[in-house]
This record gives sequence, structure tokens and C-alpha cells, in this order.
Amino acid sequence: MLKKTFARLLHVVAFFSSTLLISAQNIPATLTLHADQPTTAVSPTLYGLMTEEINYSYDGGLYADMVRNRTFFGDWSGILNWYLVEGGHATAKMSLDPSTGPSTALPNSLKIEISQADAQSPAGVLNTGWWGYSLHPNTTYQGSFYAKADATALGPITVSLINDNTGKAVATATVTGANTEWKQYTFTLKTGAIQPSTSNHLAITTSHAGTLWIQLVSLFPPTYHDRPNGFRTDLMEKMAAMHPQFLRFPGGNYLEGDHIKERFDWKKTIGPLVDRPSHRSPWNYQSSDGMGLLEFLGWCEDLHMQPVLAVYAGYSLMQEHVNPGADLEPYVQDALDEIEYVSGGADTKWGAQRAKDGHPAPFKLTYVEIGNEDQFDRSNSYEDRYTQFYKAIKAKYPDLQLIATMPLKNMKPDVQDDHYYVRAKQNFADAHHYDKTDRNGPKIFVGEWATREGIPTPNMGAALGDAAWMTGLERNSDLIVMSCYAPLLVNVNPGGMQWDTDLIGYNTSTSYGSPAYYAQVLFGSYLGDHTIASNIEDAGEKLFYSATVSASKKQLYLKLVNGSSDSKPVHLVLPGAHPAANAKLIRISAPDTQTTNSIDDPRRIIPVESALHNVSSDFSVTLPPYSIQVIQFDLH
Repeated sequence: MLKKTFARLLHVVAFFSSTLLISAQNIPATLTLHADQPTTAVSPTLYGLMTEEINYSYDGGLYADMVRNRTFFGDWSGILNWYLVEGGHATAKMSLDPSTGPSTALPNSLKIEISQADAQSPAGVLNTGWWGYSLHPNTTYQGSFYAKADATALGPITVSLINDNTGKAVATATVTGANTEWKQYTFTLKTGAIQPSTSNHLAITTSHAGTLWIQLVSLFPPTYHDRPNGFRTDLMEKMAAMHPQFLRFPGGNYLEGDHIKERFDWKKTIGPLVDRPSHRSPWNYQSSDGMGLLEFLGWCEDLHMQPVLAVYAGYSLMQEHVNPGADLEPYVQDALDEIEYVSGGADTKWGAQRAKDGHPAPFKLTYVEIGNEDQFDRSNSYEDRYTQFYKAIKAKYPDLQLIATMPLKNMKPDVQDDHYYVRAKQNFADAHHYDKTDRNGPKIFVGEWATREGIPTPNMGAALGDAAWMTGLERNSDLIVMSCYAPLLVNVNPGGMQWDTDLIGYNTSTSYGSPAYYAQVLFGSYLGDHTIASNIEDAGEKLFYSATVSASKKQLYLKLVNGSSDSKPVHLVLPGAHPAANAKLIRISAPDTQTTNSIDDPRRIIPVESALHNVSSDFSVTLPPYSIQVIQFDLH
């Protein structure tokens, strides 16, 4: 009997508790915004980008080269992604030749020995690409390779793009002149009135017996801004829509590598591609280093971003480290050289090298990060390593802002890099994380963060957690100078993902933005130059907001996040302000936290723009369940 009575009491308590919660959600919140009372400046570099070579983000992703394994790495199964072509009665074999190559960086090559071939029975090799070759009608593709032959009698070399399903060439070019010396050959492939398809491969063949060596085979589609050795247009356009103000590069773990010899060794990533040896990524595949230091800087230039340069600081992921002092000095000098390559005049040693590589003008550099996530270094040597880098860099470049990757005990860095990977509920609870942070400490760079919900890309629940967190970033942007979501990109082809959750998904031919991506677009697109005095009453646990004003545009941007399954009325009071009668409303919303976008359904959740009418200094709005919205007020 007592058990039944107690159970009934619990039921009654639960009922009234849920009723109170529902009632609290339906009680209108009152949000007062003093648009005429500036409080703190908003960092002009608050939102930016961070990527690294993970999820085939560069090779097979942003870096547009369509040839996979262009420098012929192999394993027990053979040379990856390359196969023999033996048409008709042709006979041939292929092997990796370690004794000859076009450069010191690429001392080996693919050797193709053709015993029998003719015009009707060509022989050679084919490449399957990054999950196929994405081809479009009436499009020009620019290619090249290095080659030599055992004799000029080998004759012309045919390069073709061939449809997997028909076996027919959809574009063909002929290369002539191969002889016994290594030389680069270029070609152009142009498609006709074909159907868009990824079911294609690249073939390199000849019609004569003999031996052919090839290396560094490359094929580019049209790139963003037609930049040579450039980037996928669709991915660049999606990033441009985020209005990023900086790029943190070359990445996190990718900077360090699993081992010191596998770090991002920037001097091996500049100059002609044939002088770049490539290196192993910590995510277990080979990086071509087509995305070298100057390409990162070109990326910044194309999207009008500041470079945030991360320099290797003597720690690699498999717990290899360089002792501070004399052992570390070569790495400190390497960082100084790298800074000079980026920002030095053409009259400096490394500035002259940058000019030789094709960019005479120096790049503006404000921030340099020393290492990455050095709290994982069990030697506890980071503070001494950071100090050694700090003193050397400041001596030569006193105006640079130097970023530490973890809190330091005995010195105050210019900026401290904080990383967060959490669930939505944690971001709801932690949206006020920086509200009471000591303003006398270092400035903050939230260099990696994400709400990790959704595979391979975030769902709406994650977007809500992200948006709640970003309201805190904006409110505290006097302290937080920069922030960037990570990881940015994921290849959704089978085997393309090493980490979830990732902001933008893509396959060989197309890409899509996740709900969290569109939250980033909204927050980056509507940001003022200062916050304003404000207060809220009866908000409940899942209502978040940020309010900033652009003095030059005379606009107020109000961001409202409703993380609840119930709608939420909000009474807006703008004392002293005279908003225009109509305002712009941009909203993303979903019926459930698990609702998401995908490669097959890319626009299920997208921003929807509408107008708010009869706006005044005292009016009300209702936030739909699971919604993120921006209201842009024009102020008189």
C-alpha cells in the first residue's frame, strides 16, 4: 500500500513538474534591447575557417586534382587506383621503378612495359580517380604528366576520359615527343554534349611496343577563380557564403603528424609540384602536398581572409617531441623562415622565394599559433617550447600576436586556443561559458569547436547547440578574437570519412551544407561591430539570443535560438530606438532534432527569408520549435 501511495505521489509530482515546464515555455519572454547603448566591440575576425587533411578534405576534396595517387604509392595489393589496360591482343605489365624519376623529390615512377600493341589494341594504364571522375558537358579539363620512353619509336601517347558503362572515350588528347629524357607534357581534354556522370576513368595508352615511365599525372577541372593548381568551385562558394574572416592552417593534427618526420614540413610544399615529395597524413593516407603553403595563402586571398599561421612547435602525435634548447632551435628557425615567406618583402630570402613561386606581394600576417593541442604532450615540455618560440618570434616580429595551444603557468600568451567538442545539451548549458572570464587574462581563440551530433554531418539538434554557443561567442567577442568550427569538410563517399560530425558534405560531383552550416552562414552574415545593453526575463532554459549593431549600416541584428520542442513567444522592447516599420527575418527550423540534410536531400533545411511587418519599439514575435532566426532591423 505504501509503495502504491508513493508511486502516485511521484506521478503527481512529475505531472506538475512537466506542467510547470510547459507553462514556463509558453510564458512570453521579455527581451529589452538598448540599441543606443553600445557595450563592447565585436571582434572583426570573430568567425573563420579551420581545416586539415582529414576526411579527404584536401586530396579528393577541396584540392581539385582529379587523379588519385598521382605519384604511385602502393601496398601489398599493388599500385593503388592504377590498373593495366590491354586492349584486344595487346600485352603489357606495370611496376614501380625506384631507380628513375623526374626529380629528387620524386625519384621513382610507374614503369609500363608493353610487349605488343597496335592502333586497334592499345596498351597502358588507367586511373579510377577519387571515386570516379566527375565529368560535365562541354567542359575543358587541363592535364599534365612527366614521362620518358626507352626509345622514340614508342610513338604518340593517347590520354582519354572513358565512360565506365559504355567503354567509349568522352574526351581524347594526343601527346607526342616522349624520348629518353624526363619531361613534362601538358594536354587538354574537352567533353561534348555528354550527360553529367562520375562513372568515368582516365586512360594513358600507346599503340606501340616499348617501355614508358610516367610520374605526377594530374588533371584539373575548372577551378574557383580559374586558379592554377586550384580548388573545387562548389566548396569554395559554400565557404564564401559563410563570410569567413580568417583561415587557420595547415590544420590541427595535420600540422604535427604522427611522427616528427611526418609533420607539415612547409619547405617541402612550395615551388613546382615535381619538387614536392608528399607525406603521410595522421589520418592514414598519403597527402600529395598539392595544397602547399602558398596554396593556403591563395585560399585566403580568394576568400578575403586573414591567414592564421600555425607553426610546428616540436611535438608529434605519437608522443615524439623535441627538447627545448639547442635541439629545438632548428625548428624555431624554420618557423621564422616560414613567417618571412608569408609576410616578408621580396628583398628577404624567403620573401624572394615566394616571389619566385609566383606571388611577389607579401601577405598581411597578424596571428601565429605555436603548435597544436600540446596538452596531450606527456613530456610537459610545451611551456618551455612555447617560450623559446615566443622570444625568437617577438624579437624579429614584435607586432605579431602569438597563440598558445593550452593554458600556461608562468607567462601570459597573447592569445590562448580553446577547443570544445560536445553534445547539444552541453552547449545549451555552457552558452554563458565566457560571460565571467577574467578580462585581464589572454585573449581567446576558440580554434576548434563543434556540437557533435549527426553522421556524417550535423543534424538540426547539433545546429541548435552550435547556435546557442555562438550567441555566447558574440556576447563575449571583446575577449574572443576568433572562433572556427571543426572539422569543416567530409567526403561522404564510402571510406571517405575518418571523423564525424563535419560541417559540409560532398562526394565526387556535388556538395551540401548541413543545418549547422546554415547556422554558420546566418551568424557570419549578420554581425555588427558592437554589442548593446540588453536583458531578458522569463527566457526559460532553451532560449538564447545575441544582439549586435552595425554603426555604419545603422542596422540591428537580433539572433534568437529556440532549442525547445515548443514554440516560444518573445516580447521585444527597443527603448530609444526607432526601427523601420518592416524588418527582415531569416530562419532555419525543423520538426525534429534529427532532421538533417544529406547528399541526396541537400535542401531539407535551408534559410527562409521573409518580412516582419508593423515593427515598432514594442512588439512581439513567436519563435517556432527547434528554430534559429535572425531579425535585421533598420534603425532611423
